[in-house]
Amino acid sequence: MSKSKILVVGGTGYIGKRIVKASLAQGHPTYVLMRREIGYDIDKLQMLLSFKEQGARLVEGSFSDHQSLVDAVKQVDVVICTMSGVQFRSHNILLQLKLVDAIKEAGNIKRFLPSEFGMDPSRMGHSLEYGKETFEDKMVIRKAIEDAKIPYTYISANCFGGYFVGNLSQLGSLMPPRDRVSIFGDGNQKVVFMDEDDVATYTIKTVDDSRMLNKTLYLRPPKNIVTHNQLVEKWEKLTNQTFEKVHISAQEFLASIKSAHKPSFLGMDEKAIQAGLARIYHIYYEGCLMNFEIGNEGEEASKLYPEVQYTSVDEYLQRYL
Repeated sequence: MSKSKILVVGGTGYIGKRIVKASLAQGHPTYVLMRREIGYDIDKLQMLLSFKEQGARLVEGSFSDHQSLVDAVKQVDVVICTMSGVQFRSHNILLQLKLVDAIKEAGNIKRFLPSEFGMDPSRMGHSLEYGKETFEDKMVIRKAIEDAKIPYTYISANCFGGYFVGNLSQLGSLMPPRDRVSIFGDGNQKVVFMDEDDVATYTIKTVDDSRMLNKTLYLRPPKNIVTHNQLVEKWEKLTNQTFEKVHISAQEFLASIKSAHKPSFLGMDEKAIQAGLARIYHIYYEGCLMNFEIGNEGEEASKLYPEVQYTSVDEYLQRYL
């Protein structure tokens, strides 16, 4: 079978650039939307040109020009959108409604993967008010996709290692702490940490897989299901250190969200901080990533694609030595 042609929307972003790389690596004809609004963003332009050098095709389009999106979509078989859905970057989830309209009009797309790549929004209806916007917006997009009868795959990738592993899930820094570590609650909730390149590899695996038609792929490789306590213990073992551990109770943590307590997140406004803290609450205090069984609506990535040699948490930590 020939490989599906893939259009990546948001290809210069944190996950998007990895999706482009994985698509090319797995032999797919790869197209990247080059938005007219790029302006003077030289870093994005140079990244797009580097994709072109690697074999990707750049397709010009704009979310303010419906026909340009339709024309772009008509050139491919699969569309993957990786637009940001977190407040400390940009929050553009609902912009995908224009992409859904274009896909519906084009009528040729055999699979659409919208921008998710985090917690499963369908399980977050109870979420704290501070972080609710992202989950609600993603569900709006899901409804639009399903109402339009567009074939889809949703990706629940859980926690990106770059934000949660190297810093031992500490607030205010992406680097490992020196001698003191904060533990959320009792530290025993199971969390799933992922190498970002592995997220992209698993994502591309789904596009020609009939088993993933109209289903959710949950990324839960066994070596990456680790509690907060275990994550810290792994780092202590690697560095031959023992950290002072300070446990933060749920009540303390919730109070810090309400008071908009600001860790040293440079350039982040109050709303972005509160939304981020709310996600941490659900992950580390509620255990929302592992407190349910995957039913008939989904599949687990490492079981479905055992040939993928994923990066374990231990291997990810080695990068910070």
